[in-house]
Amino acid sequence: MKNKSINIMKEPLKTNFQDQHSNHSGCGCGHEHGLEKPGEDFSLKKQVMKLGPGCGLYVVALILDLPAWWSFVLFFASYLLIAWDVVLSAVKNILRGQVFDEFFLMTIATLGAFAIKEFPEAVAVMLFFKVGEMFQDVALNRSRRSIKSLLEIRPDYANIQLDGETKKVDPDTVNIDDIILVKPGERIPLDGIVLQGTSMMDTSALTGESIPRSVRANEPVLSGMINKTGLLTVRVTKRFSESTISKILDLVENASTKKAPTEKFITRFAKYYTPAVVFGAVIIAVLPVVIYNIPAFTQMFGHVETFSEWIYTALIFLVISCPCALVISIPLGFFGGIGAASKQGILVKGSNFLEGLNHLHTVIWDKTGTLTKGIFKVSTIVTCNGFSENEILEYAAMAETHSGHPIALSILQAFDGDIDENHIEDYEEIAGHGIKARIKGREVLVGNERILQLKDISYPPGDVEGTVVHVAVDAVYAGYIIIADEIKPDSKEAIQNLRTSGVKQQIMLTGDSKKVAMSVAGKLGIKKFSAGLLPRQKVEKLEQVLTQNKGRRKLTAFVGDGINDAPALIRSDIGIAMGALGSDAAIEAADVVLMSDDPSKLPLAVSIAGRTRVIVWQNILFALGVKAVFLGMGAFGIVTMWEAVFADVGVALLAILNATRILK
Repeated sequence: MKNKSINIMKEPLKTNFQDQHSNHSGCGCGHEHGLEKPGEDFSLKKQVMKLGPGCGLYVVALILDLPAWWSFVLFFASYLLIAWDVVLSAVKNILRGQVFDEFFLMTIATLGAFAIKEFPEAVAVMLFFKVGEMFQDVALNRSRRSIKSLLEIRPDYANIQLDGETKKVDPDTVNIDDIILVKPGERIPLDGIVLQGTSMMDTSALTGESIPRSVRANEPVLSGMINKTGLLTVRVTKRFSESTISKILDLVENASTKKAPTEKFITRFAKYYTPAVVFGAVIIAVLPVVIYNIPAFTQMFGHVETFSEWIYTALIFLVISCPCALVISIPLGFFGGIGAASKQGILVKGSNFLEGLNHLHTVIWDKTGTLTKGIFKVSTIVTCNGFSENEILEYAAMAETHSGHPIALSILQAFDGDIDENHIEDYEEIAGHGIKARIKGREVLVGNERILQLKDISYPPGDVEGTVVHVAVDAVYAGYIIIADEIKPDSKEAIQNLRTSGVKQQIMLTGDSKKVAMSVAGKLGIKKFSAGLLPRQKVEKLEQVLTQNKGRRKLTAFVGDGINDAPALIRSDIGIAMGALGSDAAIEAADVVLMSDDPSKLPLAVSIAGRTRVIVWQNILFALGVKAVFLGMGAFGIVTMWEAVFADVGVALLAILNATRILK
C-alpha cells in the first residue's frame, strides 16, 4: 500500500511493535493453517471422501475376528489411507530440517503405538487427529469467507465508450480520462468524476454505512460503490491499480503481514517449547526403566519396569504436547479482528496496529476535514481602502483558480462570474502562507496573516470566528473573506467515547486561527489545542507528545485527512486517516483508515481491538492451562491416548471456534 519512500521513513519509527512475517505463524509445524490465503476454497465433502476408504477398512478390522497378521495388515492399510499426507508432510519437513512439528509428533506417536502392538488405538488416534484437523479447516474457512466477501467488491468489467460504441473491458486496461458508462445495479469499476446523470450509490462495501448517498454531475465516485438507480457517464481519474478499490483489496489481503507482539511471543515460545517436549518424552521413555532396573530400586519396589509401558507413556506425552491450539487460534483471532473492523469500514493495516489500539494514551486530532466537515462556505466579506466586495472576491477567486484546497474551492463557488485565465500573468503558491499572483497587471496576495507579514503589509487587527482569507492588491490591504466550517455531528460523541474507553489525553492541532480553534475545542470538550500551525509545526508538537509518552503501553495516535497531515501520520505510533474524502498521501501514510470519514469509527475500532485482545488471551490461558494439566498427567501415565488426542485436537478446535466469535 505504502510507496517505497514512505516505507523507508516509517519502518524505523515504529520499532515498538511493528514487524514483518517471516513465512507463517509457526508452531514449528510447517502447517500454514490456511491463514495466508483468504481466497482459498475448502470442500468438506472432499475431505470426508478422502477419509472414507480408510474408515471402512478400520471398521472391518475391528469387527472381524482375524488372525494377528491379517489384523495388522488391515489396520496398517487403513492407517496409510488415513494418515499418508501427515506422514508425507513429516518426512518432507524432516528433509528440510524442520523436525519438531505436529506431523512429526503424530507420526512418531502412532507408529510407536504400532510398534507396541496397539493397532486399533494407533489408527483411532490418527483418525481423531484428521477429523479434528478437518473441523479446524471448517472454522478457518468460515473466517476466510468473511474476508473473501470483502474481496468480492473487485469489479469484473468496465463499460468503456470507444468510437461511439460501448464495450466491456477489463478495468486494468482503462486509462485516465477514458469515458465509462455505469448502469443501474453495476459496481463502479474505477474512480472518476460524473459527467452526466444522477443516481443513489450504495457505499456499504467501502464505508460500512447502509444509507445510500446521492451523486450528480461534477461529483466524484469511487470504485467499489454500487450504482442503484440511474445511468451514469463517468470520466476516469485514476487507473485501476491506483483506485480506491485496488487499495482496499491490497489492505485486506496484506493486513496479516505484520505481527502483533502477542503473536511474536507465541512464535518464540513454540520455537523452544516443541524441542523441549520431544526431549522430555525421550527422558520419560528411558529414565524410569533405567532407574527401576537398578538392583537397589528393584528390591525396594519389588518389580521390574518394561520399556513398552514407558514408551507408550512417552508417546501419549508427545501427542499432548503439540502447541497448535496457540499458534493457529492466535493469528486467527487477529485475522478475525481485522475482518470485523473491515465490515465496519475500518481498514487496519496489520495486527500490530490492531493490538496497538488497546494501548492508546493520547489521540491527536487534526481539525479541518477530521473533526469538522471540511466543507467551507463564504459567510462574510469585509472591505478596506475603497475596494468593493465584488473586487475582493474576484481577485481571490482568480488567485485560487489553480488550487484544490477546500477553502479555495469555496471562494470559487461563491464567485458567480467567469474567470479568464489570460488575465493571470504569474502564479506562485507560498506553502503555509497563501498565493501570490499577477492579475490584470496588479500583484495580488491571498492567504493568511503570515503572507501579509511576509510582505510587510499593514492590516487592521481582528478576532473573528471562522477561517480568514486576507486579500492585498499592489501592497495595499483590500479586506478579508470569512470562511465558515461545520463540526461533524459525531465528533463530540467520538471524543467522549474515547475518553470512556481509557484514552487519557486528546489534543487538537490546526493551522486555523486561535479563535476558531478555541471555539471548536470548547464545543467538543477538548482541553488542549494548538492553532496557527504549519505542517512541520504539527510534527514538532507530535514529537513533544511522543517524548512524554515513552513506553509500549502509552501509544500516541494522530488522526488526519490532508496531504499536510502525512508527515504526522508517518511519525505517530498509529496513524489514522479519513478514507472517503482524505488525500491519497494521508491514506497511504496511515496505519488505520476510517473509510466513512466518521470520527465515531475510531472508538468502534478501539472496541473491536479490545474484544480481539480478550478472546486471544482467553485462548492463550485456556490452551496453556489444559496443556499443563494433561502434560503433568501424561508424564505419570494417568491419561490414555484418546484423552491425549482431545488435549491436542480438542483444545485447538475449541480455541479456533472461540476466535471466530470476533467476526460477529
